[in-house]
Amino acid sequence: MLNYSNMFLIIRRFWYLGLIIIVLLGIVFYSRFKSSDISSFNSYEIKKQTLHKSLSLTGEIMANERSILHFQTGGRLNWLGVKEGDMVKKYDGIASLDTRQLQKTLEKYLNIYSKQRQNFEQTNDDNDTLVIALSKDLRDRAERTLKNAQFDLENSVLDVELQAIAKEFSLLYTPIPGIVTRMSVTTPGTNISVSDTFEIVNPESLYFSVLADQTDVINITKGQKGKIVFDSFPDQEIDATVDSISFAPVQGESGTVYEVKLTFDKSSNPYLLGMTGDVEFVLSEIENVLAVPYEFVEDINDKTFVYVQKNNKSIKTEIVLGEEYQGLYQVLDGVKIGEIINEIKN
Repeated sequence: MLNYSNMFLIIRRFWYLGLIIIVLLGIVFYSRFKSSDISSFNSYEIKKQTLHKSLSLTGEIMANERSILHFQTGGRLNWLGVKEGDMVKKYDGIASLDTRQLQKTLEKYLNIYSKQRQNFEQTNDDNDTLVIALSKDLRDRAERTLKNAQFDLENSVLDVELQAIAKEFSLLYTPIPGIVTRMSVTTPGTNISVSDTFEIVNPESLYFSVLADQTDVINITKGQKGKIVFDSFPDQEIDATVDSISFAPVQGESGTVYEVKLTFDKSSNPYLLGMTGDVEFVLSEIENVLAVPYEFVEDINDKTFVYVQKNNKSIKTEIVLGEEYQGLYQVLDGVKIGEIINEIKN
């Protein structure tokens, strides 16, 4: 049977053993924590690179030559010479109205003109020979009669000309070459109104249009180069050139914005009206400089610091920065190529 002294010795030994185990475990966990402390930080390697400031604007494809055609008067559609998607040449006929009524009306006014012409000549003959022998009052009356006959004759001429114009307007033709993109009416023989339209777009006149705010447009000049990435072709950068900048702001917009038109190579892809994309202009650029991301920089009391990784520790190091370029600061002094810096953790 164990006495109390032996039991105390056994308990004390287990206590020491437990304490040693706890100390060893603490050392292991602490070393693991210290070793993982740096690795848990996001890091960035200092290197030389090219920095640039850019301006990105969103826009869409539009056309300089875009014509919406309609008849000046309504009527029965007699002939339709195109369908949507057709290519047309300049001055090609698109459609025509029924001209039978116009033709008959024109013939009627030609007859009226002939009658008025004969009446005018007869009135002139009747008054010309007697005007000298008449009194002044009768001569004035005869002259007024001649003038009225002249007016009637001129009005009949105008009626004939108006009918000729109306007949000419019964034929709709395109003033530009291009593609028929929209038609309100597709079947001849139906009645149409002046609100029915035919749209022609010249694909050779496509351009990329962006709206630039008044604070951005001052950084854009005619002839400036840019890169367009269209939403339909996200893997391609298309070279573009500023063709024009509107002098007056665009109406109907919430802010003061100006339209900037850019030309681009239209042969590389099947571009369509209304396609959207983004254009990027490089405003300034510096090459072969050191840079750090802004999230790795800490400002304290008007001084700037980064945390340089050395001996598995983050060493707070003061640096001198230049300008910011798209989220990167140019480094003027304080770090060297190849050094690793850690991000700031609060």
